[in-house]
Amino acid sequence: MVDAEWVAAHLDDPDVRVIEVDVSSAAYDEGHIPGAVLWDAYKDLRHPDFSPIDKAEFEAVLADSGLTSDTTVVFYGYAPLLGLWLLDRHGHERMRVMDGPREQWDEGGRSWSTDVPSPESTSYVSDRGHVGLLASTAEVEEAIDDPGTVILDVRSPEEFSGERFWPSGATEDVGRAGHIPGAVHLPVSMLTDEDGVPADREDLRAIFEKAGVTPDKKVITYCTIGNRAAQVAFVLKHELGYPDVAVYYGSWSHWGHQPDAPVET
Repeated sequence: MVDAEWVAAHLDDPDVRVIEVDVSSAAYDEGHIPGAVLWDAYKDLRHPDFSPIDKAEFEAVLADSGLTSDTTVVFYGYAPLLGLWLLDRHGHERMRVMDGPREQWDEGGRSWSTDVPSPESTSYVSDRGHVGLLASTAEVEEAIDDPGTVILDVRSPEEFSGERFWPSGATEDVGRAGHIPGAVHLPVSMLTDEDGVPADREDLRAIFEKAGVTPDKKVITYCTIGNRAAQVAFVLKHELGYPDVAVYYGSWSHWGHQPDAPVET
């Protein structure tokens, strides 16, 4: 984790690339950190049917972003930990996250930019990677009846119950609302208090274990597009020391659009 001051000090470093991860280009178009590249979670990281892009397609995104295996990648924006988790899955080593909201950039008196960079394309192919960090739809289906795996839904109560499909409550062009059968529900909001202050990690550990999310089991987190799931997965793996944590990257945006996927409300 780094702060905005660290990012500002490294903007002219040719070995550093800043990437904003969001669900649309709206905020990026209004203003972004100078030199930052946008990853749109729907247009760049998913197919039109909401299924995740594959390894080769992700490598194309990395190449178009001007990344090499030696680049230090700094994520910020709406979904920085999603970017971090995907890149970690790919085996990239030099990763940072600007901790906190994107607004901290200009709160420090720094200027946004509307210039869209055109990085020189690279060739990024990796034979490394941490396979267990992402779970496929097939793996989630198998996990439903696996007592050694916990499927953890971190969406809002309204999404979990089936009242909403999208977090915003949009009703047009949606799939089936609800949750994956047998999923444990602990909303991502538990990670912070009302003021955004991180919750005590030992208190969180107690909440997880009381819900049956224990370190002796494999944990698969999911939300709508993987952003909230990555936040909870990061805490479980890197702050609480859970050994086997994966993000179901398809999450509800893909599961809920599959006509044969089992759904509970």
